[in-house]
Amino acid sequence: MIVLYLLLSVVLIILLTAKWQVHPFFALLLVAILYGVVAGMPLKDIISSINTGFGNTLGGIGMIIILGVIIGAFLEHSGGAYSLAGKVLKLTGEKRIPTAMGILGWLVSIPVFADSGFMLLAPLNKSLTKKAGISLAGASIALALGLIASHTMVPPTPGPVAAAHYLNADLGLVMLMGMPISLLALLLSQVFVRKVVSPNYIDPDPDMTQEAIDQLLSKAPSAFKSTIPIFVPILLIIVRSLLTTSGGYKMEAYDAFPLWVKVLLFVGEPFIALLIGCFISLSLPKKLQLDMLSTGGWVGQALVSASSILLITGAGGIFGQVLRDSGIAAVMGETLSQFNISIWLPFLIAAAIKTAQGSSTVALITTATMMAPMMNDLGFNSEIQKALVVLAIGAGSAVVVHANDSFFWVVTRMSNMDVKTGYRFMSLGSMILGITAAILTFITFLIIG
Repeated sequence: MIVLYLLLSVVLIILLTAKWQVHPFFALLLVAILYGVVAGMPLKDIISSINTGFGNTLGGIGMIIILGVIIGAFLEHSGGAYSLAGKVLKLTGEKRIPTAMGILGWLVSIPVFADSGFMLLAPLNKSLTKKAGISLAGASIALALGLIASHTMVPPTPGPVAAAHYLNADLGLVMLMGMPISLLALLLSQVFVRKVVSPNYIDPDPDMTQEAIDQLLSKAPSAFKSTIPIFVPILLIIVRSLLTTSGGYKMEAYDAFPLWVKVLLFVGEPFIALLIGCFISLSLPKKLQLDMLSTGGWVGQALVSASSILLITGAGGIFGQVLRDSGIAAVMGETLSQFNISIWLPFLIAAAIKTAQGSSTVALITTATMMAPMMNDLGFNSEIQKALVVLAIGAGSAVVVHANDSFFWVVTRMSNMDVKTGYRFMSLGSMILGITAAILTFITFLIIG
């Protein structure tokens, strides 16, 4: 019954937000409480789930959203984003912007979490589509799918690393096969973006006219200077990721690290890296004025726009946490684990858990722990087979991004999409990406498994 309750909850969220125009924060909070009650959770546990879900979500990505929005404000108001967009536009051409954003997202999300990557690349995405006169929808979904593809299937992202650990799979093999499979799945999913998403026009910035853009460009920083606030944080996060995964600097032994390692780990923490990006972005205006940092200035306006994103993202975290604590993931996982359908088994378990509770990382880890004792019985013995099981789990953890995932709200809020549109584009797109990756994994399994 709790699976039915989940489906009814999703329908209710869409009705409340799309048809009756209820604010997503209020809709998500109400539906989360209602789901917890009908699923039979003790009332005190529902309260605990709400507090945990809101706190953990904003504790994890709240600062990233705030700092990302501030960097975006300086890139936009200084004209830097449009300067950078002009340079990229010359290289890609208007028709290839969504594909270029997808590949850029895929590259960035190998070391950087998808939420952080989207926040960092959103200003470039908006300015590119505005300057090219194309819909924000196609480029945003392409970027989101690129971020998801490597986030779920390419180490050193934590989810695939943890799954490989639990299944005793060779991390190098997972990476070696995960990169081409995830990239090919992304490129194939671009057909959906091009044919279905891009024809639906969403203006990236309806208040910004071409005349205003030209005026900004006359005093804008160079394209190179405009890249620094975006790519310095990315570089710092990459260095931290390499130190903790490939460099052997495990956080358990932090006190024994040399000082230079501690410093790099500190500045590579995502919100510290973005804070550094914020300080760098202060150099973008021709002349930095104090009123830019005031309540009514660039920073103040950015924080006002961030507040809605924060509330909705936090409410998405509440919905996801209530679902997790209701035990729906275990029910779905145990039901599907009774069937032996080769490499499709780990995919379906991960997809069910992901769709049920929202977190790709939780889906990866939970499915891997469930699969671990079954690996020999199911005939997954060789190193290649173990690596392919990790990729099948990763493909499943991409299916389906919807209202219980904070990333859904980051993408839709930053791309001017309502909930109904988000389900049509983001949820369907993630399903196509995950299923395509699973098919490619299955074909690889048949050939070399």
